[in-house]
Amino acid sequence: MSNNLMDLLQSQLSDGMIDQLSNQLGGEDRQKTATAASGIMSTLVTALARNASTPEGAASLTNALEKDHDGSILDNITDFLGGNAKPAPEQARALNGQGILNHVLGNKQNGAINMISQMSGLDSNKTGSLMTMMAPMVMGMLGKQKKQQGMDMSSIVSLLTGTVSQAKSNNNQTMSLISGFLDQDGDGQITDDVANIGFKFLGNLFRRKR
Repeated sequence: MSNNLMDLLQSQLSDGMIDQLSNQLGGEDRQKTATAASGIMSTLVTALARNASTPEGAASLTNALEKDHDGSILDNITDFLGGNAKPAPEQARALNGQGILNHVLGNKQNGAINMISQMSGLDSNKTGSLMTMMAPMVMGMLGKQKKQQGMDMSSIVSLLTGTVSQAKSNNNQTMSLISGFLDQDGDGQITDDVANIGFKFLGNLFRRKR
């Protein structure tokens, strides 16, 4: 089992999943969808690590995972994304993507959407929709690791911070840019490097998939 949350999340982005997400966005370009999806996952993981860096934030996240995110939605994630499965009442909060984003990103949500939109070339409205769709997947994966590995609060924090640190140590420019954005006060400003990093990230992503 990988101890890198991004590796686990990337494993969910099969060709079939990218096709489904693209279709959900009205037949959007697959490469733009894939780049935006990866950027969204990086953003949410970084934001979760940042939020969990305080005792209050770590306790809040652990509580949310215990109550609402046990990872079971990943068993039927394609059905849920396609609207082909009706969630059980107890899964309502696990699938509430907008609610998750409000908690994880707060007032940085719009700035994050704009950053990923510039990075991927995907329209900002569609980027926002994609982010709402993917937020339950990120929380579900984290909750699944907690359940399967019996992780306590400190282990969850270590998984998140370790994932971000490993990406930075591997000179992951996308993660570094996202970290810089999230560390800014207010809603932040998008740097001029976003588009260039997006193009580089896109090339690396599809070289890996071949």
